[in-house]
Amino acid sequence: MKIMVIADREDPGLWDYYSPKKTEGVDLILSCGDLAPEYLEFLVTVANCPLLFVRGNHDQKYDVKYPDGCIDIDDKIYNYKGLRILGLGGSRRYRPGSDMYTEKEMRKRIRKLKTKLYFTNGFDILLTHAPARGYGDLEDLPHQGFDCFNTLLEKYHPKYMLYGHVHQEYGDFQREYVHSCGTKLINGYSRYILEVDDSMFPEEGKTGRRLYDRYITWKKRR
Repeated sequence: MKIMVIADREDPGLWDYYSPKKTEGVDLILSCGDLAPEYLEFLVTVANCPLLFVRGNHDQKYDVKYPDGCIDIDDKIYNYKGLRILGLGGSRRYRPGSDMYTEKEMRKRIRKLKTKLYFTNGFDILLTHAPARGYGDLEDLPHQGFDCFNTLLEKYHPKYMLYGHVHQEYGDFQREYVHSCGTKLINGYSRYILEVDDSMFPEEGKTGRRLYDRYITWKKRR
């Protein structure tokens, strides 16, 4: 499966100088936030594949203009051909406003997902805007990661965490990390192509959670 990960910067190579070859073979687009709704609408149209997104701390504009044709997966677990993708957008709270959370508030969001996570038997990709604390984040409050993301990764061991928020221009930029639990962490700034082998996630309807697998099998037959 070929996944295009995008975050924080509208890539001129995709938008201003687009050619079909740049999205050729892309099965899925995942946005880590802070991108113009018009940009998401353009990509979902030209790539002709699903585009899932979480909100960044500058995405209040989505309240005025929702990116048509795209799917908001904040606080949801989305199944794409068996790949279970958990969305948790937003950054650390550093001023009043929406799409920002204290550590306590983010932990509360995760606790509310407990039933969903049990039902789906975990997840394969964590899609966020902010990093996990200590992995690609910065020391200033606006760009600090969340400690509770580390706890989430250590409990469920997903294959990937995809995030943004920390721009390449900030300096000392590292695209990829490996978490202590084995999860691969990728900063999707601008764009990144992720190739996911089918063997890296359960076959659709075979996660081991009986009720969820029955539900997925039923949906496929509809």
